[in-house]
Order: sequence, then C-alpha cells, then structure tokens
Amino acid sequence: MELYELGIKQAQEGLAKGEFTCEDITKSVIARYHERNAEIGAYLTFDEEQALALARANPKAVPIAVKDLINVAGQPCTCASKILKGYVSPYDATVIKNMKAAGFIPAGRVNMDEFAMGSSTENSGLGVTRNPYDLSRVPGGSSGGSAAAVGGNMCIAALGTDTGGSIRQPASFCNCVGVKPSYGRVSRYGVTAFASSLDQVGPMAKSVEDAAILLKALAGHDEMDGTTPKDPVPDYAASLAGASMKGVRIGIAKEYFDVKGMDPEVKRITDEAVRKCEAAGAELVEVSLPHTEYAMAVYYIIAPAEASANLARFDGVRYGHRSDAAKDVFSLYTKSRAEGFGPEVKRRIIMGTYVLSSGYYDAYYGRAQKVRTLIKRDFDAAFEKCDALLTPCAPTPAFRIGELQDPLTMYLNDLFTIPSSLAGVCASSVPAGFTNDTKLPVGVQFICGGFEEEKLLRISRAFEEIG
Repeated sequence: MELYELGIKQAQEGLAKGEFTCEDITKSVIARYHERNAEIGAYLTFDEEQALALARANPKAVPIAVKDLINVAGQPCTCASKILKGYVSPYDATVIKNMKAAGFIPAGRVNMDEFAMGSSTENSGLGVTRNPYDLSRVPGGSSGGSAAAVGGNMCIAALGTDTGGSIRQPASFCNCVGVKPSYGRVSRYGVTAFASSLDQVGPMAKSVEDAAILLKALAGHDEMDGTTPKDPVPDYAASLAGASMKGVRIGIAKEYFDVKGMDPEVKRITDEAVRKCEAAGAELVEVSLPHTEYAMAVYYIIAPAEASANLARFDGVRYGHRSDAAKDVFSLYTKSRAEGFGPEVKRRIIMGTYVLSSGYYDAYYGRAQKVRTLIKRDFDAAFEKCDALLTPCAPTPAFRIGELQDPLTMYLNDLFTIPSSLAGVCASSVPAGFTNDTKLPVGVQFICGGFEEEKLLRISRAFEEIG
C-alpha cells in the first residue's frame, strides 16, 4: 500500500509506531498530486514547501486537503472565483486551528463550485474537476474537489462544506464517506459564508471511523461563532465500538422513495440498503415528512437571500479583483462584480436580492422561514418514532460533464439533502454499492436529530460493516 492510500486511522497508527513520518505521507500525497491532478483536477493549488515545512514541524501529524473557501494563513482562499484572485489569507479559520491542535495539517487546496453554489463543481471559475471513477463525469458539488481527492486516493482525507448537500452528494458520487454536522456543531469562523443559517464544515473521508476522528477534531465551542454550544464534544471514534444495527429503528419516509425521476439503479441500491439493515436486526418504521415537497422552494429563497447579503462585501474595493475599466465608484462596483462573479453566482445574487426587496420580503423570504419551521417540526416528529432516517443521497449517480445545462434540473440533485439542511440536523453519506450498467458509486444517506452525531456515526458504521 502506498502512503497516499492510507486513511486517517491507518496513518495515525503507523505514525505512532514510527513506521513513517508526516513528511513521508506528505511527500507521497504530493507525488500522487503530480501523477493524477492533471487529469482529475481535484486541487487548485498545492503549496508543497509550506506543507512539507508543516510536516517536518509536526512529524506525527496527518495531512488533510482543504476546500478552497476555508481560510489558512499564508494560502490563497479564492472560493474558486475570479473575484478573489490574488487574495491570500492572513489568518487560520477556527477549524484549521482545531485541526492543527488535534494532529492534522492543511495540505493542498481543492476545487469547488464558485462560492459553494452548485452540485457538480462545473461552476468553478478556476478549472474543471472530474470524477475519479469516470473522467467524463462530474464529481458532484459543491465539495467536488474534496470528494475527487478522497475518492481518487489523492489525499488522506479532506474538509468540505455543506449548505444544502455539498458534502453528501459528492461523497455519494465519488464513493467516500461524508458527514454534514448539525448546525452549530462546527465553527464557521474563517469559512467564507454562502448562506449563514445553513453552512457547516464537515469531514470527507475513506471510512466512517476516519470521518469520526476528523469530526472530533473540528467540532466544539468557538467564541467567534455564537451558534456553537459550550457542551463538550463526544469522542466519536470511541463511540463506534460495537456498532450494530440490532434494535435500531430505521425510519423510511415515503416522500424520499416515491420520487419521479429517480434513477432506477439508485432506487435498487437504496432498496437493497434497507433490506440489509433489516436483515442485520434493524426495525423498519414508516414515517412521513409531509412538508418535504416545499423544501426545494424554501431553500432557493433562503439560501440566495443570505448569499446576496454575504457576497455584497466582494466589490473590488478591499481585496480581490478590481476592474481596470472602472471610471468612478459606481462603475468600480458594477464592473468588478460583473467581471469577477460567474453566471450561477450572479443568478443567485439576483434571486436573493429580489426576494429581500421591498414589497416581496414577506411574500417570499418571510413565508419561506415559516415553512422552514414546519419542515423542522416534521423531522422532530419523525425522530420520536425512529432513531435515524435512511434515504437516497442523490437521485442519480454522477452525470456527464456538460449534461445538465438547465439550472433547475441541476438544483434537483440536492432534492434529498436540502430538507435536513433546513432542519439543522446531522446527516451522512455512506457508500452503498455500484450501478450495474455504468459501474458508478452510489451512497445512501442517514439522518439523525440535532447534535446526535454520535448516534449517526454508530449507525453509519454499522451499515458500513454490513454493506
């Protein structure tokens, strides 16, 4: 086994035994980067000298790839957008500080949909990323670079972010484990904001145990983020011991299974996952989430509204791209933003500004927030009857690059992940099999209640062992 093929647990064990050093692992990852990045395009930049310097200073650490919207001191943080060209972060995000303190170092910045807006990484303003299982297909998004790097054995693990499915859907496409923590479980300080009431950083890894180890490192209270509670963070990896499906109540929501347009192979693999859980001792419980049909509309009101406010700071004045064609302050704003932002980001800014505008706020944004509350209540009611929900993760396997030109069709890729994001609960994507025809990976999604990551990871691990 090459060192770049290791998972976090394997790397930590080898480091503890002195079989190799962090520098050895980092050199192996760099070699793999040079071998495969030209064809896959997972990484945007890789500061090899900085990574090796950190590795020498921390010989027992594990190198981790970082999504390009998380600030790391001395590294570019472009959010895969031309508007942030030239920006170099002066500080570490809290998740990076936590990661370093727990024995990890940042090594390489991976591609994404611009400002995390997309489901395929095709919206990146800086390059194409391809699925390591089929180079003609997308890796998913917005954390497509993270998923491609993990799935293509180009890193030990990676950090992603999830606003409406951006960890879970690409994890499904690239055959890796992805975890969206509960809202507030992980600090957002130093993470470029897309939709502030939804964004969460989470692990993308080669196993559930690896994801548990990394999540423990990321999570916790932060004075810089008021959404993070002061409660102690459980030892997620230790809680996996003896994980079993016996006696686990698995909720099956009809709203997630009787869906028009779901790929037959995804349906087959998900149905098989349900049967495997039952055969392993789980109790299947029928539940209903009646407001699921409104989740997509609610999300595409709330998320763009918050994005239009958050992205107002990128105006060509303080940092990033500044238009050479500007003649006055007004044209500096308009031309810099027109040249710097890509089509999808512009689309969402316009949508968000519209729904927040005078005369439309109550009709759109205000009403969407009320329906969001109803969606959250649906989950609360479901978790009174079951321990976790099992659902498809995405309605299709990875699609071909350029195949989905219609934005609305693209948005439907997050059909199964958006509701849990709106509810603020935790969810995972775990590999479940491959399609018979195209041999593409497919993951299933487990959803648990808010701050129930311990339970989520135990159930995910139990499925991983029977899957």
